[in-house]
Amino acid sequence: MKHVIRDLAYHVEIDGDGPPLLLLHGFTGSTDNWEPLLPRLCQAHTVVRVDLPGHGQTALPEDVTRYNMPSTAQDLSLLLHELHFSQVTLWGYSLGARLALFFALHYSAQVRHLLLESGSPGLADEAERIARRANDEALAQRIERNGIGAFVQEWEHLPMWDSQSKLSVVERQRIHEQRLRNRPVGLANSLRQIGTGAQPSLWSQLSELHILTGFVAGADDSKFVRIAQQMQSHCPAAYLNIVPQAGHAVHLEQSQSVIDVLLNLPATGST
Repeated sequence: MKHVIRDLAYHVEIDGDGPPLLLLHGFTGSTDNWEPLLPRLCQAHTVVRVDLPGHGQTALPEDVTRYNMPSTAQDLSLLLHELHFSQVTLWGYSLGARLALFFALHYSAQVRHLLLESGSPGLADEAERIARRANDEALAQRIERNGIGAFVQEWEHLPMWDSQSKLSVVERQRIHEQRLRNRPVGLANSLRQIGTGAQPSLWSQLSELHILTGFVAGADDSKFVRIAQQMQSHCPAAYLNIVPQAGHAVHLEQSQSVIDVLLNLPATGST
């Protein structure tokens, strides 16, 4: 279904019954990414899935600033108000985890629990951010120049996805086809506006995060294990789950482990 937020038509899927759970996908993803998890999640939650700007079936905004983190977080806050959800459990993956962290820091009253899978607070070093923005811009230009098919071929051969060789052929094909349904201009503008180099560093704000927060990383994804450990050390109400036999996309490679983390969250909210 479509929900128009500040003149931007968001594609939103709502399933299940129970306390609301908002799911935010990663770069190249969409609401479809979460389909395999729905049967169990919907037993305990009203599951809200959103296609983020530049992805899936959400409209492509003409104003490129609508892709950035503050603007997208504002839209999500307004969407929750429109849906009459005063407070949600928020689960973000990769890009979605970076956005979820920003949302929780700026709209804390709307978040009961926070689950960050393979996420980061951005880059603390300005020189690293400048270099990352340059890399993201080069990738954005390749997407626009070569099209979605060539980009997906390049993207799926990155070493960070090696662990997905454990997935079935059917599941890998499902993910591949979902990525191909994205549009070049959407992914390019997402990189430019909400990529890791573009987002503000949130490291200095982690000590202000008093929402109960779970950090999840796959044991085979050493970079994000290290980041998760560092983030946990800065947060006053955080716990860490390193999931064996999983890489970056833990919810696809070891879905039951991440669902177990979510369904066994403590009953209390903010501390």
